Amino acid sequence: MAETSGAQDSGGTGGSPCPETIRRALAAHTTMTLAYADEDGPGACAVLYATDPEGGGASGGAGGGPALYFVTATTTRHGRALAAPGARAAFTAQRDGQEWSGLTGLQGWGDCRPLTGAERAAGWQVYLARFPFVAGSERLRDALERTTLWELRPDWLRLIDNGQGFGHKEEWRPGP
Repeated sequence: MAETSGAQDSGGTGGSPCPETIRRALAAHTTMTLAYADEDGPGACAVLYATDPEGGGASGGAGGGPALYFVTATTTRHGRALAAPGARAAFTAQRDGQEWSGLTGLQGWGDCRPLTGAERAAGWQVYLARFPFVAGSERLRDALERTTLWELRPDWLRLIDNGQGFGHKEEWRPGP
C-alpha cells in the first residue's frame, strides 16, 4: 500500500505492488544519479536507465516492484563497487530546470547486480525498447552489448511531487 503525505516523511509502507504513480514517474525519466560506497568512500555517477513498464523485470518481479536497467563497465569505480557481493545502491531521478513549486522526482535504494544469460537478454530488450537509438547504431549497439548490463531492484521508493502540495510524498516498499 502506498502512502502519501505532506511535508512530513511518512516512513513508508509494505505489502503491495508498486503504485502506478511511481511507475509512471520512473518511466518518465531516463537518467538517474547512482550513489554507492567503496573502500575510498562514497561516490555517485549519472547513468541512463530503462525500467520495465510491466514491472516483471529480468528476475521475475518479486514483490511487485520495478526493475531499473543500466549499462556500465565493471572496470569503472562504480562498476567495481556494484560488483561486490550484496552490493546496494541509492539513486535519484528528476528533470533538470524545475521550479521548486512543481518539483517532481524519485529517490530509492535497493540491490544491484550484473545480469547474465537469459536475464541479461530480457533486460537488454527493455533497455533497447527505451533507447531505440542504441539498436539503430551498429557501433553503439556493439559497444554496449560488450558492456555489463545491471539490474537495480528497489526495495524502497519515494516519489516527491510538489505540484500536489509542497513536500507531497508517496512511498513504496515491497511486501514480505
